[in-house]
Amino acid sequence: MPPTLRTLLILGRVSNLPTVWSNCVAGWWLSGGENYWKLPFLLLGTSALYSAGMFLNDAFDVEFDRQRRSSRPIPSGAIALDRVWSWGWSLLAVGILLLIFCGKGAGALAVILAFCIVVYDVVHKAITASPWLMGLCRFWVYVIAGTTGAGGLNGWPIWCGMALAFYIVGLSYVARRESYRGPVPYWPLIFLAVPVLLAATINVGDARKQAMLLALVPILWVARCVRTIFERNDANVGQVISGLLAGIVFVDWLAVAPQCPRELSVVFLGLFGATVFLQKLVPAT
Repeated sequence: MPPTLRTLLILGRVSNLPTVWSNCVAGWWLSGGENYWKLPFLLLGTSALYSAGMFLNDAFDVEFDRQRRSSRPIPSGAIALDRVWSWGWSLLAVGILLLIFCGKGAGALAVILAFCIVVYDVVHKAITASPWLMGLCRFWVYVIAGTTGAGGLNGWPIWCGMALAFYIVGLSYVARRESYRGPVPYWPLIFLAVPVLLAATINVGDARKQAMLLALVPILWVARCVRTIFERNDANVGQVISGLLAGIVFVDWLAVAPQCPRELSVVFLGLFGATVFLQKLVPAT
């Protein structure tokens, strides 16, 4: 890839976009699905907002990166800071505009999501509670997707979005150790189990059995990702986070169980494969 294109892909963390799409598919399906004409606007709009957040993240963190991560695009000289600002704010506006086509509710929530993204980018290095803001951003993606389904927004995408938010909180607390030396704390890993606990709670009878069977997929994947944290003190945090990010797709897959048709399961598996593949081309963090 040309250096300029690769720089933009790195800044936008595009390898994580399939996880955003899986959030959208899950939220849309939980609210009744159909309304297929809204899906392109939903997927493109949330993708633009996610990439905007990543561009602005690097712009706000430029001084930190110059001291600790000099290989990042801005401090390395691969792209000028003013261009990153322009890309970030432009993508933010485009994302909101695209989501307005999904309906007034989606448009209003897109503004809230954009606000949360900017607040996170501004304060995430200054406050220890910033992972909760990151979780809140993913929660709003679920809710926005929930407004696009034929049945309208209901409790399912809200509750499942909250479960994903806790997963993101745990992931983000672990990610904070990427730029610092020292052992990774164990306590954030508890939050990674919330989606499974929710699936065990909201499903009953045969539905619970099916959900718990599918829950083995995210359980085994998360265990595979975090095992090095327990095996040694110098765990590769970047590798752990990349794996947990890919695991978001499994969390979304569990959210739609056991009503998930086979065709939709194939979609989730495809998005997981796309995430893992893209992470080999473009760093996830």
